[in-house]
Amino acid sequence: MRKNSVKNTRINGEVQRVLAETIRGEIKDPRISPLTSVVAVEVAPDLKSCKAWISVLGDEEMKKATLEGLRSAEGFIKRQLAKTINLRNTPEITFVMDQSIEYGVNMSYKIDEVIAQDNQNAHEESG
Repeated sequence: MRKNSVKNTRINGEVQRVLAETIRGEIKDPRISPLTSVVAVEVAPDLKSCKAWISVLGDEEMKKATLEGLRSAEGFIKRQLAKTINLRNTPEITFVMDQSIEYGVNMSYKIDEVIAQDNQNAHEESG
């Protein structure tokens, strides 16, 4: 993948901001979890398509429901994007579930467990 231009990077950031605001404040679908965040956005250089990585804090069922809700609200979200950002084309949005935050939390928990176990072993050996 080639390096993003400054213009494309700015567009990605602006689209991410508008998506996050729209999902947080304007969509009334009960399937969409209030703990949904837009992790990253990648708009194609021709502005015709856009991938939005989202993260949902919750169980697997909540993630599926949120993804369904977002997919059903794609038209509304695209309209809000067109209203807010003045682009030649308003991109078609594809939502992708991002597991990185959950993975990071899980790894942090495992590291804490290992440190605690290590401290316990060191305490037992000295005592």
